[in-house]
Amino acid sequence: MTLAIITTRAGLGLDAPEVQVEVHLANGLPGMTLVGLPEAAVRESRERVRSALTTSDLEFPLRRITLNLAPADLPKEGGRFDLPIALGLLVASGQIPSEALSGVECAGELALDGRLRPVTGILPFALATRAAKRRLLVPRANADEAALVAGLEVLPADHLLDVVAHLLGKAPIEAHRAVPPVMVSQEIPDLADVRGQHQARRALEVAAAGGHNLLFAGPPGTGKTLLASRLPGILPPLSDDEVLEVAALRSVCGMALAPEWSRRPFRAPHHTASAVALVGGGSKPRPGEISLAHRGVLFLDELPEFSRHVLEVMREPMESGRIHIARANCEREFPAQFQLIGAMNPCPCGHLGDPRQACVCTATQIQRYQARLSGPLLDRIDLQVAVPALPADQLTADTRGEPSSAVRERVVAARERQAERGELNARLSGRALDEACALGAADRAWLAETLERLKLSARAYHRVLRVALTLADLAGHRRLGRDELIEAIGYRQLDRLLRGG
Repeated sequence: MTLAIITTRAGLGLDAPEVQVEVHLANGLPGMTLVGLPEAAVRESRERVRSALTTSDLEFPLRRITLNLAPADLPKEGGRFDLPIALGLLVASGQIPSEALSGVECAGELALDGRLRPVTGILPFALATRAAKRRLLVPRANADEAALVAGLEVLPADHLLDVVAHLLGKAPIEAHRAVPPVMVSQEIPDLADVRGQHQARRALEVAAAGGHNLLFAGPPGTGKTLLASRLPGILPPLSDDEVLEVAALRSVCGMALAPEWSRRPFRAPHHTASAVALVGGGSKPRPGEISLAHRGVLFLDELPEFSRHVLEVMREPMESGRIHIARANCEREFPAQFQLIGAMNPCPCGHLGDPRQACVCTATQIQRYQARLSGPLLDRIDLQVAVPALPADQLTADTRGEPSSAVRERVVAARERQAERGELNARLSGRALDEACALGAADRAWLAETLERLKLSARAYHRVLRVALTLADLAGHRRLGRDELIEAIGYRQLDRLLRGG
């Protein structure tokens, strides 16, 4: 046979489109031509494949070789095409029967001695292979990750010779058994460690129940970071499909398989992070922190210290739950359904309103500092809570707060009520929100008057309704009433303060 076709897949963000590696051998001067829009790492595969075949005592065809990666208009990146190209040469030269690769997809980078090295983005590859009802041949280092996809037969190999022996029927490779990530519950910080701060604890529970964004503001050392780190422990566990979503994003970034893959992510980038690091991008677009926090928590400590431009680029994905990155030669879209938890000091020195220490900032400095958070961004933060300094007797008290497990039970029950509506309260909009709230005439009039007096925007009005609905769900009420509205508006006082209202 002088023509071979091997099936593999490209990596385009979370997509893994099918690629046919076509190998043709013809008479003429020995040489290899690679076409099909390969980038530099793919073009260099010619030398890696040549060395891997010769050092493995396999014949490298001394003929005119044409390699086509189809479809031709699809960009090809990385070393994942080494193994398919090597197998294509072996099939085309008659060293491996073509039927041995029927129903098989493969990927892997080759070392010069024929060893197989892992590649990034193997989980989206595996999901697409399962959808195509084929088997997957990968380097052993990728096998655990690929085997997370239930119903997929994964064949792991350490060396090119192992693959050849398997395809020739001399030493069949056994299917890899999945080793799912293990939840390490004792490593999750417990809410019981938080002393006092009852309003902040309540706001944290409401945020968890409805999927709301939350901002803590207060002097240094009052427990803002401590509170934020407890949020993952009161969120419901991820479903199997959500675990794969989170794992696929980490896979695209080349992050290793780890036990925390089965938990909701908690990302806490430093305030020096760039816009690209936060939302994703680059010449070859990759997920940013907001996507790595998908289905979990994005914690931004010292929120006003972030560049205003960096914060503003989050506004659209906070609404849509997705980030669309467009470049001159490509476009990528990544999911970004995260809960934003922010923490900030009320002023540059941090002691505005602190009974323990006087503030030394001028009014202009305070106004400039607080103005780093724009009105549109604050509108998108449903819960805004002051975290005051605690008296010494509360800090030294020997009583522990309510544990995360008890709070999580209420959160799960509230989310079950929201599941009947088909969406978390934080994402309800339009008619679905109006139907779920259904305020009486007196409550509508009271709410309109209150919002007018507090100078809150139309977006803030809908945020108030969503929070009030979550409060009703936590209380087990079928309809929200005046009590829920009053508490929900109480969580908007901070953005009025920060705007100088």
